[in-house]
Amino acid sequence: TARELWEWTQTLGKVGLTREKLIINDRADVALAAGAVGIQTAYHSLPAPVMRHLAPSLLLGVSVHSVEEAKAAEAAGANYVLFGHVFASASKPGQAGRGLAALREVVEIVSIPVIALGGITPENTVEILATGCTGIAVLSAVMQAKEPVLSVQQFQQAISQVRTSPRHVWPTAKTEGSH
Repeated sequence: TARELWEWTQTLGKVGLTREKLIINDRADVALAAGAVGIQTAYHSLPAPVMRHLAPSLLLGVSVHSVEEAKAAEAAGANYVLFGHVFASASKPGQAGRGLAALREVVEIVSIPVIALGGITPENTVEILATGCTGIAVLSAVMQAKEPVLSVQQFQQAISQVRTSPRHVWPTAKTEGSH
């Protein structure tokens, strides 16, 4: 529920998670109430222009699966896109990954940051970041790992090997009156 999500954000704040690191999935009301920096939307969420209207000061991320969706998200006011799934993923059983070429095409077509998602491991992190995407998002590679801390360390080692700069820099939250 909205209340449960909000309570969770309060607990996270008490253990040191700062507003600048808090992005709420799909719920503008919770994001605003919690003082989050942003909101992440998906195909089932309110459309990006509606979210932008509801929460003009928040960073707006939109999950996309194609160049067309990425361009539409950017036109609707998204600050970044989450592109996936790059590789086959346990969360999308039976679906092939879209691949590095598709990721690279999205990175090259939009002027906002692109975060890669789906089937990402420490072993393929370098080649993913070589596309020029701004970063990666992982879930099962850490949450389902036998040793989650080791998995995070392996990701950190892989990221440190990348010497190229991302094509787009991560946005900062809008301040009142800015566009």
